[in-house]
Amino acid sequence: MNDKQHTIQAPVTVSGIGLHTGVQATMTFCPAPVNHGYKFQRMDLAGQPTVDADVDYVVDLSRGTTIEQNGARVNTVEHTLAALVGLQIDNVLIQLNGPEPPIMDGSSLPFVEALQRAGFEEQNALRNYFEIPEEIRFVDHARGVEIAALPLNDYRVTVMVDYNSPVLGSQHASLTNITQFADDIAASRTFCFLHELEALYKSNLIKGGDLSNAIVVVDRVVSEDELTELATMLGKPKVMVKKEGILNNVDLRHKNEPARHKLLDVVGDLALVGRPLKGQILAARPGHAANIAFAKKIKKKMLEVDTSPVPQYDSTRPSVMDINQIAQILPHRYPFLLIDKIIHLDSTTVTGVKNVTMNEEFFNGHFPGNPIMPGVLQIEAMAQTGGILVLNTVPDPENYLTLFLGIENCRFRKKVIPGDTVIFKCQLLAPIKRGIAKMKGQAFVNGKVVMEAEMSAAIVRKDA
Repeated sequence: MNDKQHTIQAPVTVSGIGLHTGVQATMTFCPAPVNHGYKFQRMDLAGQPTVDADVDYVVDLSRGTTIEQNGARVNTVEHTLAALVGLQIDNVLIQLNGPEPPIMDGSSLPFVEALQRAGFEEQNALRNYFEIPEEIRFVDHARGVEIAALPLNDYRVTVMVDYNSPVLGSQHASLTNITQFADDIAASRTFCFLHELEALYKSNLIKGGDLSNAIVVVDRVVSEDELTELATMLGKPKVMVKKEGILNNVDLRHKNEPARHKLLDVVGDLALVGRPLKGQILAARPGHAANIAFAKKIKKKMLEVDTSPVPQYDSTRPSVMDINQIAQILPHRYPFLLIDKIIHLDSTTVTGVKNVTMNEEFFNGHFPGNPIMPGVLQIEAMAQTGGILVLNTVPDPENYLTLFLGIENCRFRKKVIPGDTVIFKCQLLAPIKRGIAKMKGQAFVNGKVVMEAEMSAAIVRKDA
């Protein structure tokens, strides 16, 4: 799985008809900055409002997942989102000139192929994974649905479906590595049973449904008159039933294509938690309603975990900036370059790491018999971390300096000694104006706050 966030290199467009609305639409995937996530933008509406791909904005689950925000609605988002998750793309703006992404062939494959043509771009920020901390389970006894998420340092999905049908029977599908999605899952198309078609049409759904973008499973004997009526309903000259119980519109791409498509839907619906997941997902008889109910449970747990302000540091993951990259931006040098790496950086927040050792120059004279890191140098290390954040706002940071203007509400809560790993987190308190930045900073050791302060700094050119 990717360690850093990714977007696409260039915009790419697909066009087609929406499955349920029947409206022709053009959809363009556009590159987006770090921590942007997935957002849809309704280009056909006044003000071109955006809709965050977030489970909190799900408003309808009639044979698909529909989200709505800012007066804009987007229908059937799951196939689009599944393609993005499957390709490990984190940040994309999806511009749409209609109410629904085009259904294409009923799978995620056309979206995957378009995104692959656009190319991928690694971004200078780590992926903000939500690692399932403990078992999370959803059960719907009435429908026989059960979905569970278990802790795992990876993303795996297993789906079982059972429709009590002699044609479909019980099927399983698994995604054991996210890199397999494009080849093994993306091409699996949406499906429905023949007996569902009439009900869907009467419910004013599948207006864009076509025998070229869905598998129709025939699980009963059908008369010639019914086939003629079905052909009329679908605007086809003739339809027939193949011996395996599938209408003659398509050949199955996999024997378990329906189960693979249900897995695709799970991946797409769980994208709405808003962060890439690490965990093992086990789903028995899933559907959109169950998927979304389960996604809400995951997001609730995610928010509970996120109430802790302590930054998570995994030393095995690559840094956003190593010491050499830091030295290209900050003018400080040994023994006054106090930050070893940057592990998170976005437009408002930065997290840096300082490994305190007995070899530090200042321990020669600062309590040499009982070494404690000087408080003023803790502030300096935090200021250098904040300097990375501030200098990240200019296109040529190597030509600028950050100068301290003030410090307020500074508190030292625990001593810092050799062997400690200090995590510094700085966050802008307001947008930078006229080159002046104000930040709140905290320093953590073993999950405990050891120092905190509010700092002000100015960005100035070196030649000023």
